Amino acid sequence: MRKTLEEELKELPIELQEEVADFVRFLKEKHNPKQERPLKIEWRGALKELRDQYTSVELQHESLKWWGD
Repeated sequence: MRKTLEEELKELPIELQEEVADFVRFLKEKHNPKQERPLKIEWRGALKELRDQYTSVELQHESLKWWGD
């Protein structure tokens, strides 16, 4: 007779049971669609001190350089 997954799990040492639980959480997170949240614009105005030095397009290009893209 074949053992159930629960029976197999109970036979593992506690450390391996915890590893299996972590893997199950990983699989659930990987395969469940994430809840879409509204975009937060917390950075709005963060570069306002640079507005006299750059146009919006120049600032966009500079920010890409700063981010390393």
